Amino acid sequence: MGKDLTITIIQSHLHWENAVANRELFAEKLNSVSRETDLVVLPEMFTTGFTMNAAPLAETMQGESIVWMKEQAQKHNIALMGSIIVEEEGRYYNRLIFVEDNGILQYYDKRHTFTLAGEHKTYTRGEGHLILDYKGWKICPLICYDLRFPVWARNTQDYDLLIYVANWPKRRIVAWDSLLKARAIENMSYCIGVNRVGLDGNGHEYVGHSAVYDVLGEQLTTTDFEKEFIETITLSRDHIQKNRKHLQFLTDRDSFSLE
Repeated sequence: MGKDLTITIIQSHLHWENAVANRELFAEKLNSVSRETDLVVLPEMFTTGFTMNAAPLAETMQGESIVWMKEQAQKHNIALMGSIIVEEEGRYYNRLIFVEDNGILQYYDKRHTFTLAGEHKTYTRGEGHLILDYKGWKICPLICYDLRFPVWARNTQDYDLLIYVANWPKRRIVAWDSLLKARAIENMSYCIGVNRVGLDGNGHEYVGHSAVYDVLGEQLTTTDFEKEFIETITLSRDHIQKNRKHLQFLTDRDSFSLE
């Protein structure tokens, strides 16, 4: 089994549809991380904000933002995670990128496109899960609206850490708080949600509430929910093992298949 895992979450405002400015913004924030960390998590669409203006903003998998993520991961000796807009064969994806310091890259395409904002009309939805094996931890990364669908997140693969990157607006922030905690409890997994703050180009307000929950639903983050912040927390392997062995709730989970 792996050792403890140290993660850093960055809650930030975003420059609307300005990838260059956002890469500069997060480069500065990465430079200011004060503790050694294994994994840094950025928000959903961290280079643009949550926009349906995909055509002029989309990048390829060889584009500047992917190159930047690889450079930052190598520079800081970390894994780096966040979603960007990617174009492939004439289709657009809200794609979560996970890149390690050695340049190894994996990705997950958002399964549940947000119909209320018309995301399904612009972006092609993903079809499968990604389970990362990083430093002995099994990590399931998901994106924003996926949070509302517990079956998609159900821990049938014995992952240790569930991560949501998001642009989740203020008006529905109570749901964000409640569902993040629920996902941790029902899956007996650490659960992390990384959201943004500020106004976007459509006038939507975001108040963050990025947080880390342990397998019992206890909140581990201590920073003011609604401001920009960087917080680093070490996740305990022993905490997972002891509670799963003692409570054994996952052994009673239902069996099902997704069509």
